[in-house]
Amino acid sequence: MTRLLRNTLLVLVTLALLLAVLVYTLTWHPEPREKLTRMCRGAAPQLVPGQALKVMTWNVQHLAGKQYVFWYDLPAGNGPDERATPQDLAYNLDEVARVIRAESPDLVLLQDLDDGAKASDYQDQLALLRARIVDLYPCDVEAFDWKADFVPDSHILGSVGRKLATLSRYQIVQAERLQLPANPYWRNPFAPQRALLTSYLPIQGGGQLAVLNTNLDKPAPGDDIQGQQMQAILKRIDRMESHGTPWLLGGNLNALPLGQTLRLPPARQAAYPADSPLHLLWDRYPMIPDNQEASGADREDWFTYYPNDPAVPGPDRTLDYLFHSPKLTRMEARVRQEDTEEIADHLPLTARLLLPPPAN
Repeated sequence: MTRLLRNTLLVLVTLALLLAVLVYTLTWHPEPREKLTRMCRGAAPQLVPGQALKVMTWNVQHLAGKQYVFWYDLPAGNGPDERATPQDLAYNLDEVARVIRAESPDLVLLQDLDDGAKASDYQDQLALLRARIVDLYPCDVEAFDWKADFVPDSHILGSVGRKLATLSRYQIVQAERLQLPANPYWRNPFAPQRALLTSYLPIQGGGQLAVLNTNLDKPAPGDDIQGQQMQAILKRIDRMESHGTPWLLGGNLNALPLGQTLRLPPARQAAYPADSPLHLLWDRYPMIPDNQEASGADREDWFTYYPNDPAVPGPDRTLDYLFHSPKLTRMEARVRQEDTEEIADHLPLTARLLLPPPAN
């Protein structure tokens, strides 16, 4: 090997190492499990055995709204828009607060709130929302599921920061972020790091209610990450169930219910596997909406997703769900569609559940 070749190789190896160090520095490396703090800012009541509990889950699309076709909204990744205006971010923040006040759920499970992202002017969107509804929710917890100081994508070219958040009228005494399965770091070090945000609410007389909030990866040809994420969630709730802990799970699971794939136009069917990994959960636990509701004659009432795609004229599928322990009893549920279709690409799902009665 000539000296020139050796020197060239040394330079290339050095540059590669420097690049690797730079990428590692710019990206996020969450712990597998992280205990969370700052849960309540004042006095909050405890849950009571047998009480009714209203819960909402809503992916608020970083408050961007429906006036855009973002680059990731079209199958070819060529949507013309890259960010919402400050005016639209402010308007949709007020709209989200309006809907939450109108529904007044006891628990609000939110996904896709930005914090420190260039595309949303580095806002802490949970803090902005909290300021508008602090009188309703003395307790909340949050956890990132996407974070990087700089993403070298031509559509981003800056920081990203996106969170899960759970707001509660009732005491939260413990909370944690659990890392969900992801593709190997080297495949895309700037990718979201999906997580399960778990909050524990004490129940008078003993015991706790576990509230789980998540936002899963979209299905992708050639990998089973979404299925692995659901397996991890199933393992978690199976353990809670075996310990006698009542629980509920909500979020954007990015999967279709039984039979709904075939009701999509052929061009959109390809995005979803024929065998939905959601069956891992519905095979064992109650799902809201259930498969009969989500794929029956009134299925349109349960659509929770309205893509920012001009080819789609309205909500056309169900991606957001609530699951719960059999110890909880469903009373009623619905998707609020009538005045929310222009706020985000997902619609809020609400349900009322009865907690287990007092032990004899």
